[in-house]
Formats: sequence, C-alpha cells, structure tokens
Amino acid sequence: MRDASIDFLRTLVNTPSPTGHETRGQRVWLDYAGQFAEETFSDAYGNCVAVLNKGAGPRVMLAAHADEIAMAVNYIDDQGFLYVRRMGGIDAAITKAQRVVIHTRGGAVKGVVGNVAPHLTKLDGDPKPPKIHDLFIDIGVGSRKEAETIVRIGDPITLADEFDILRGDLAVARAFDNRIGTFAVAETLRLLKESKVKLNCEVCAVSNVQEEVGLLGARQIAYSLKPDIALVVDVTHATDYPTVSKAQHGDTRIGHGPAITHGGCNHPDVVARLEEVAAKKKIPLQHEAMSASSGTDTDVIFWTRGGIASALISLPNRYMHSPVEVVSLKDLEMIPQLMSAFVLSLKKGEAFKVKI
Repeated sequence: MRDASIDFLRTLVNTPSPTGHETRGQRVWLDYAGQFAEETFSDAYGNCVAVLNKGAGPRVMLAAHADEIAMAVNYIDDQGFLYVRRMGGIDAAITKAQRVVIHTRGGAVKGVVGNVAPHLTKLDGDPKPPKIHDLFIDIGVGSRKEAETIVRIGDPITLADEFDILRGDLAVARAFDNRIGTFAVAETLRLLKESKVKLNCEVCAVSNVQEEVGLLGARQIAYSLKPDIALVVDVTHATDYPTVSKAQHGDTRIGHGPAITHGGCNHPDVVARLEEVAAKKKIPLQHEAMSASSGTDTDVIFWTRGGIASALISLPNRYMHSPVEVVSLKDLEMIPQLMSAFVLSLKKGEAFKVKI
C-alpha cells in the first residue's frame, strides 16, 4: 500500500468518530476524498458525499459507515466518578481497566475505566460479567462539582487505542469497524480519478453516519441520492482463531482476500459482476452466506425507493468490537481495486434486474 494511503488510514482510524458525533472523522475523510472528486457535500446529519463524473448514468453509490462504537456520560456520582451509557455494541467485560477519552466542549479529557483489584472482590462462585451500568470512569477529580466543570451528561467516550502494525501486513486498531470501509470508498475514488479508462457512470462515494445504532445514516443518504446501484463496504468476522466455530459462523480468514455475501439484500447479478471482475483482476474472494439480514447498511439501502441493486463487500476482521481489531492491509488494498474494476465495467445506462 502506498505511503500516502497508509497515512490517510492511520489518521482516519486515530480520529475519534463516536456514533452520532462523527464530525471530526468526516472532515478527515472529506478533505482526502475531495482531491479526487468534482463535487463534495454533506447533509443535515453529517453524511458526506464525493461525486465523480456527475450527470452520467447509472449512478453508483459506494458506501461505508464512519461511526465507531462508543459510550456516553450518563451519570456523575458524588465522588466525581462517571457512569456510562452504551452507544452501539460495546462489550462491558473488555472495557474494564481501559484508558478512555471523554470528548467535551472544552476538548479531550483523559480517564480510566475503574477495575477493582481481585484482592478486594472475594466472591463465592465464578464472577459474573459486568453490565454496562456497572462500569465507572475515573477522571482524577474528587467531587461531582469538580467533574461537572470538565464534563457533562451526554459527552461521548472512546477508547484510547490507536493504529499500529502488528506484524507484516497485519494492522491493529480500535474501530477498524468501519474506517476501513470509508478508507476503501475514498481509495476507489482515487483509482477511478487516476484511471485512463473512460468512466460511463456517475460515482457517489459516501461516508455515512450512525450505522452502529440502527443503520440510520445509510437510510437518509440512499433516499436522497437515489442511486441505481450500491456497493457497501464493511467488516466481517474472521473465524481463523481459537474457539470460533466454523460450522456455525463460516470459514473466513484474514490474508485470503475480501469476502462477498450471497443472498438476501445482495443482488445476484451485481454479485456475479463482482466475481467476474475479480477473476479478471486476479483478486481472491471469500464467500459468505446470509440468512435474514447482513447486519450492515446494505440491509436498508437495497429496499430504498422500491429497490436498489446492491452488494456487500467485507474485510475479514479478527476480534471485532474490541480495542484490538486485526486486519490484513493486503486484503484491504484489494477492495478499492475490486470496486474500481466493477465501476469501470459498467456500460452507459446499464441496469441490474433479476431475470424471471
């Protein structure tokens, strides 16, 4: 991966983007994607769009969500300890004893999630996993009054972990879910801008908000953009480590290429085209099955305005929704290559429709 792309990914991942408070991360994304677009804009809730080859048809939306799971200040006790509310799929058990950042009107405030030493917790039987309301954050103050001069109810909280290289092409960070997606969408725009092949469609690269709390931003922007085709990028669970049942969760491995999903919201002809261009580009693909839903923005985009031909492309991710998510940068680099090849394969006015 080129150095400028790595720098963009590092900055994007390290910039806090808690769900419902994505502004800073969106600014980073828009500044980068805007270099390769004819037009950029954002909507009322902060969904951001970068447009290339405006006015052509079909209109293709390349979408990924910008938000990360987080917490919010919910209560301050008399001693100045903060209690929290979950924003998205935070796991309370692994959040204990972590360093955190509270994002306040006055700037970042450091804190730690308290953890009672085992010497002080002599309980009968096995300890029970904590609930989110059991967690408390120590910001180094001595009273509620002092705490309230620094933080307020509703301030978002993220973990302090940042991007690093684990070994080789394996990277580790909090919230690769789903900054890898918005990265891939922006990189696709770059590849298309630099391509010498004629572009026959309009491309709308989208970094949308509030996926982690209900796929909300994708609903908004898909409705307003009215795309003909949509490719969605997100993470999927890698199952290549101990204790994970492949019989239950499938066999998906990091380092073996991106995954495409079959069934449900994934239009069979769009999926077939992805497979076709991947074969031509010699991009290895992994395959996933779905039942009722994919758990991604694809679920709400595909039924918007009577149906948008959509497909999901996923990056295998170990230890999802943790501060130590692990992905392969080689796998990630293949996703913009796959999406740009798909977009360049489209003919003027082309539409995808299931044949009956």
